[in-house]
Amino acid sequence: MIGDISVTEKSFGPKTLMKNIKFSLDAKEKVGVVGRNGVGKSTLFAILAGTDTDFTGNIVYKRGLTVVATAQEHHDVGAEQTVLQYILAGLPEYPELSHIIETYPVTMGDDMDKIAEYTDALGRFDDKGFYQIESDIERELDTFQLPDVAHRPFSTLSGGQKRLIEVVKIMHSQADLALIDEPTNHMDYVAKNQFIEWMKQAPEAMLVITHDRDVLKYVDRIVELKDGGSQAFKGNYDAYLKQNAHSTGTQMNEFELIEKRIVNLKQKVIEYQRFKEKARNPQTIQKFKRLEEDSRKELSQLQAKEKPTFWIDKDSVENLNYKVAGQYQKFKAKNIRMDIKSDESRSKHVLVSAKKVSLGYDSPLFENVNIDLREGEALELRGRNGAGKTTMIKALLGNDEVTIYEGEVELDRHMRVGQYEQEVSKGYFKLTLKEAIERVYLDRNLSISETKIRQLMSDYLFNEGDGMTPVERLSGGQKARLQVIQMLANEPQLLILDEPTNHLDLPSIEELETALEKYAGAILYVSHDAYFRNAIGGDVVNIS
Repeated sequence: MIGDISVTEKSFGPKTLMKNIKFSLDAKEKVGVVGRNGVGKSTLFAILAGTDTDFTGNIVYKRGLTVVATAQEHHDVGAEQTVLQYILAGLPEYPELSHIIETYPVTMGDDMDKIAEYTDALGRFDDKGFYQIESDIERELDTFQLPDVAHRPFSTLSGGQKRLIEVVKIMHSQADLALIDEPTNHMDYVAKNQFIEWMKQAPEAMLVITHDRDVLKYVDRIVELKDGGSQAFKGNYDAYLKQNAHSTGTQMNEFELIEKRIVNLKQKVIEYQRFKEKARNPQTIQKFKRLEEDSRKELSQLQAKEKPTFWIDKDSVENLNYKVAGQYQKFKAKNIRMDIKSDESRSKHVLVSAKKVSLGYDSPLFENVNIDLREGEALELRGRNGAGKTTMIKALLGNDEVTIYEGEVELDRHMRVGQYEQEVSKGYFKLTLKEAIERVYLDRNLSISETKIRQLMSDYLFNEGDGMTPVERLSGGQKARLQVIQMLANEPQLLILDEPTNHLDLPSIEELETALEKYAGAILYVSHDAYFRNAIGGDVVNIS
């Protein structure tokens, strides 16, 4: 064992976020960390990395353990610090060893202690592979399609690029424990496969926050944060689903017994109160008074217990027995509720067409691409990041910045289009969530009321406090749910989805897939999530 984690309480003001997180870590073990949006996964990582010390509990690591973590904020990065300098500065031992090797030849003179320290540093620098580290990093950046960023200022990178840089830094850290937050967001399928292969073979232990099922397929254990606590599941994602279905069934039985006991105790309190009032013997009065007080105390304790969060994946639900299936329908956790219109009578009207298309900006990104998408069909645009998938979508939507060098691009201008983009438009950032939802509808000349806004917030798991929060301060998962609201506002006949699963949690991803499977319109999508692609299906157009 290399680590023992115990967080007995973590609060933000009056709100308790965690109250009973307990699990251990073994050497070389790969652990996936999952949980609904907002349960505190990133907060837990900050605690484990030592950047958040405002909690009750103990984080005990094996003596001498080296821990590295992907950074969430980059406020302390100098304006001129290059990407390569940033990565090297974050590698354990590299700054210290590099400093000794660069400065001691000038300053050590005949000082035998410094000479010995310098000699040791040279050996350690070689053992760590630091002499060729810069070329190794540049090669890794090239794999992640960041070939020209090594000597650019880190501050000039986009949020998605910075996330990839964090992953590259972790991959070259040679630490004992790596804490990695959502590593595959913004990765294409080639880069993601490269990351997964590294993860499988790397000697370090890892805790990986992710809802990417392609990654969870290769972990040794999954730790789920739920209801303030944690539960560990041995094995990968498929094993987790089976164990979760079984444990959730047990938890529902326990909760149902508690509910029945509460009903029984309420009746007992009334009965003991009546018996006490009717009794004339002082001893009998005291007896029923004591029974009433004991029942009230137990009742209070049981009523104080919060209802657990129950979620079982849809495939496992189909295999539940009649009793457990009934319990699940009664107790299951609230999930996002997507109002997608379905219609079994599907026409074969062509909605999107592209014939031998070549397009780009200053020069063509690709050529000879053909698309024929009809109502009721799905089509995937597949290709590496930068190949032109998003540019193709922009061309279909009539963006004037895109130049069509050859061929024709047509989209039925009379149909309603709903688009899910990778990032929320910056035009919404300063608005509160409520104002943003209102703006979404008004920008489309659609009617919207306070009641409708409240209903949408409820359907997409937002509370009243979220409604007053500026969009720029929402979590990635919350922004993703706002994107879905925006996409479906005008009851679209064509959905255009660009990496829709990036920030959604597992139940929300499943809800999205289920809704899209029933959708009668057309779907044009980009996704590097193999599970999502298998669920939606459709033809594939390769763009390269």
